[in-house]
Amino acid sequence: MTVLFTNIKELIQVRDKNVQKVSGKAMKELPTIKNAFLYIENDTIIDFGTMDELQNTKADDIIDCTGKMILPTWCDSHTHLVYAGNREQEFIDRINGLTYQEIAHKGGGIVNSAKKLQETSEDELYEQSKNRLLEVIQMGTGAIEIKSGYGLTTAAELKMLQVVKRLKQEFSIPIKTTFLAAHALPPFYKNNKNGFMKLVIEEMLPKVAEQKLADFIDIFCEKGYFDIDDTHELLKAANKYQLKAKIHVNQFNSIGGIQTAVQHQALSVDHLEVMTEEDIQTLKASNTMPVALPSCSYFLSIPYTPARRLIDEGMALALATDYNPGSTPSGNMNFVVATACIKMKLTPEEAINAATLNGAFAMELSHEVGSITKGKKANFIITKNIPSYGYLPYAFGSNNIECVFINGKRIA
Repeated sequence: MTVLFTNIKELIQVRDKNVQKVSGKAMKELPTIKNAFLYIENDTIIDFGTMDELQNTKADDIIDCTGKMILPTWCDSHTHLVYAGNREQEFIDRINGLTYQEIAHKGGGIVNSAKKLQETSEDELYEQSKNRLLEVIQMGTGAIEIKSGYGLTTAAELKMLQVVKRLKQEFSIPIKTTFLAAHALPPFYKNNKNGFMKLVIEEMLPKVAEQKLADFIDIFCEKGYFDIDDTHELLKAANKYQLKAKIHVNQFNSIGGIQTAVQHQALSVDHLEVMTEEDIQTLKASNTMPVALPSCSYFLSIPYTPARRLIDEGMALALATDYNPGSTPSGNMNFVVATACIKMKLTPEEAINAATLNGAFAMELSHEVGSITKGKKANFIITKNIPSYGYLPYAFGSNNIECVFINGKRIA
């Protein structure tokens, strides 16, 4: 099946295949082609260029995109999409003055979600997660990472990962899985963190690896959760199973998590709302991708990642949703891009680069998605009639997506 898209007002994020990510000043550059065509065959991008360059190309279907733009689908590299129920009561508690940490101390937060998940069957959990995934795809997400971490028991963590495996089998978008049992201490291990770490490393991790249920490893490296020693121990153990690290660090405090992650050659460090000068210089000297989660900062009213500083220091940056029931009950990457521009002072070019190509890099998917590149997957968004791509973050309350193509097929 071949499809030719013609009269595209602007074809956005056009890259050569050897560009895996962009950093620093290069993030302000967003290559585009105006009055363009795009030609795909089955699930692959075959050709593109200006309409003047279009030869007598035959196609099974021709779609006129007059007035519309095409850009690669969003690459959401940090989500907790598989969860049970919701935590709207905690939302109200925060309005009434309680902090995220205070809610956690009284039995809310991650532990609350774990209890609900443990009580939910795999089939029900799958149905809830499937509906969320369908929703985010319709909003333009074409590649996604999904973490465990709301199980906190061996059976429940494996249940979460099995659900992600089922999603991979049903959906054609690239899905990466991260094992995050070290997300919080369950009540039984409240005063025995070493015992829980032993359970994670000696029982859960080997089973996850044996069943090939994860691509990456994660840990919540934060005061009141897991410290530097825990992080070292887990990442060292995960290395035996070739699980690369994608680490929660610096959400509320800087405790050395960035240095530890870089030491273990982490693929990404995520959150980064609190950054010291040492953190910035350590990250600058590494190949680890910083990932900002602006909708989490918005929802919790905590600081935003100092993205402007990171980019001005010459670093790359990715944007992701952190979709989860407690701190970001939204998987809307359009809102993330807009919030990055409005609250973090990114330009539209920087935000789009961060949400596409760099997001793909943070999942080891740059070879497959994240740009309009010959040979990559035909995963892209067709906008409605809009004046410019800057209109996407500007009109943050509007849905400016007309349709989404995944593997060359219109799915929304």
